[in-house]
Amino acid sequence: MVTGGAGFIGSHIVDRLIREGCEVVVVDDLSSGSIDNLHGSEGSTLEFVKGDICDEEIVSEALRDIDVVFHAAAIVSVQRSMSDPGFVNRVNVQGTSTLLRRAAEAGVRRFVFSSSAAVYGKTVTLPVSEDAPLKPISPYGEGKRQAERLCLESSRDSGPAMAILRYFNVYGPRSSSGEYSGVIRKFAERLCARRPLVVYGDGTQVRDFVNVVDVVSANVFAATTRGGVGGVFNVGSGRCTTINELAELETQLMLGSGERARLEHMPARAGDIQGSCADISHIENVLGFRPGVTLEKGLAVYLDAEFRTLRA
Repeated sequence: MVTGGAGFIGSHIVDRLIREGCEVVVVDDLSSGSIDNLHGSEGSTLEFVKGDICDEEIVSEALRDIDVVFHAAAIVSVQRSMSDPGFVNRVNVQGTSTLLRRAAEAGVRRFVFSSSAAVYGKTVTLPVSEDAPLKPISPYGEGKRQAERLCLESSRDSGPAMAILRYFNVYGPRSSSGEYSGVIRKFAERLCARRPLVVYGDGTQVRDFVNVVDVVSANVFAATTRGGVGGVFNVGSGRCTTINELAELETQLMLGSGERARLEHMPARAGDIQGSCADISHIENVLGFRPGVTLEKGLAVYLDAEFRTLRA
């Protein structure tokens, strides 16, 4: 079962599982995901359930005969967690609690939880390793920290074998547009419109951009590798990139190598983190995971696939 399987990351996980011959149940309320994201995976091995992961009855029914759960359903916006923390907490924490309880009752073997680098908060040392203190600075990050604790407690209490994946900045096809979309997509949309790129703060913020193809591989490793049981793993590229560097790279890829980014600086946003970059040595050593998509290659493929018509 893939919760949030019609969303950005979840639908890519579904694609991979279907290709490998798995029977997959997707649970998604379509509040942010789209059924269109699953059209490439249609067939007898995919069942779609429209529903809320906080709904005990829907979750219990969907978990029948499930061996592995990939829990990717969440409200992923830091900004929305600041403006509506109660709603985000209901989905990200209470929804996870419901799913864990019902998964234990259903006899699920393995549970892979999609967490976030937001649990670290403001890190002093980069790259950040899994044993760094957890000091989230947003309700979103705090909710993910609480959900991680629930996952580990469930596993200790005879629940499913657990693996927790802390995603850094994931990008790729199907990432959402609109108010809460990621910086890569926002930059691309403004470049298509020949508008300046909006940068919050001075642009020296550091991020670790990891391609969704690599994130899916990390999920599969976590679900199938013995070393994944009980583990907490960073999922990133291991490369630090500033927002200013990203702006220049996207500008060159979309407008030509001779172009320079036009930037419009705005005040830094509440809840934003200055530095975020993954130490991925643990997942490399334990699960054998190696990121295979460089930022330059991944961005070129993504921008061409998603924005070709707008660029024309």
